[in-house]
Amino acid sequence: VFGIKVDSLKGFDIDAPRWDQSTFMGRLKHFFNITDCRTVLLPDSRLDEAKALVESCRAGSVPPGTTVEQLHYAKKLYDSAFHPDTGDRMNLIGRMSFQVPGGMAITGFMLQFYRTVPAVVFWQWVNQSFNALVNYTNRNAASPITPKQIGVAYVTATSTALATAVGLNLYTKKAPPLVARWVPFAAVAAANCVNIPMMRQQEILNGIAVTDEDGNKLGHSRKAAVKGITQVVISRVTMAAPGMIILPIIMQRLEKYRFMQKITFLHGPLQVMMVGVFLIFMVPAACSLFPQSCSMAVSKLEPELRESIISQYGDRVSYVYFNKGL
Repeated sequence: VFGIKVDSLKGFDIDAPRWDQSTFMGRLKHFFNITDCRTVLLPDSRLDEAKALVESCRAGSVPPGTTVEQLHYAKKLYDSAFHPDTGDRMNLIGRMSFQVPGGMAITGFMLQFYRTVPAVVFWQWVNQSFNALVNYTNRNAASPITPKQIGVAYVTATSTALATAVGLNLYTKKAPPLVARWVPFAAVAAANCVNIPMMRQQEILNGIAVTDEDGNKLGHSRKAAVKGITQVVISRVTMAAPGMIILPIIMQRLEKYRFMQKITFLHGPLQVMMVGVFLIFMVPAACSLFPQSCSMAVSKLEPELRESIISQYGDRVSYVYFNKGL
C-alpha cells in the first residue's frame, strides 16, 4: 500500500486509526509509533510541515504525488508533537516522545543517589518538576487551568514526593539494603497520585467535556473526569514500576562482583542506560493500558447530565466519550 499515490485513494481518512484502538496490541503499536524518541530530534519546521500536510489531507486537498507512507509519517509526527485538543505544538520536554530520554536520565540518577537526604531531595524535586510539565502538557486542554492552580499543584506534588522519600529514607535506615533502593519508586508513585489530579483539578471540579460517538458535545461530567484521571495515574505508576522495582534488584546483585566495585563511577550511567531499556517498552505499554478515547455509560453519569442526554436523544446515546489525556 505504501507506494500508492494518494490520488488513487479517494476519501483517504488520515484520522482513522492505523491499528484497532479497542485492543491492547492495537494501542501498543500506535503508542510505539508516536512515542518514538527520534522525533524529538526533528526541527520545528519539519513538524510544521507535517501538520500542514495533515491539515490539507483533512481538508481534502493532498499535494499531488504524496504517498500513503508520507501521510502516515506526517500523522505520526503530528500525533507526537501537537496537542490532540488544541492542535498547538507541545513543548519538547512535555511530549510523550521525550519520556524515554528525559525519564531515563532522571530515574537513573534517582536510583543511584538514594542514600543521602540532600541527594534524595534534589532528584525528587527534579523528577516532580519534569512530571508537572509532562502532566500540564498532556492535560485535556478543553479544561483551562490558571497559573496559580499550576503553582499549587506543583508545590503539593513536590512536597508529597519529598515527604514520602525523606520519611521512608529515614525509616529504612535499619531495613535491608534493597528496601532502601525501592524508596524512590514509593515516592514517585505517591507523588503521581497527587500531581496528576492536582494539575487537572479543573476537570474534577467542573467536569470534562463528553461527546457522543460522532463527536457531538453533550455536556461536562465530573465522574468522567475522575475515571479518566484515575486511568492516567495507573498508567504513570505502571510506566515507572518495572525499571524502579527490578533494576534495584539487578544492581544489588551486580555490586557484589569485584569488577563492579572497581567501576563505581560508572554505576550512575549504567543505571541510566538500563532504565532507558525498560522505558522504551514501558512508555508505550503503559500508555496503551486504557483507550485514549475513554467511554462511560450514560447510566453512570451525574443525574442532571444523564437526564439532559435522555431528554434530547432518548435511547440513541447509551455511551459518552472523552479524551482522558496521557
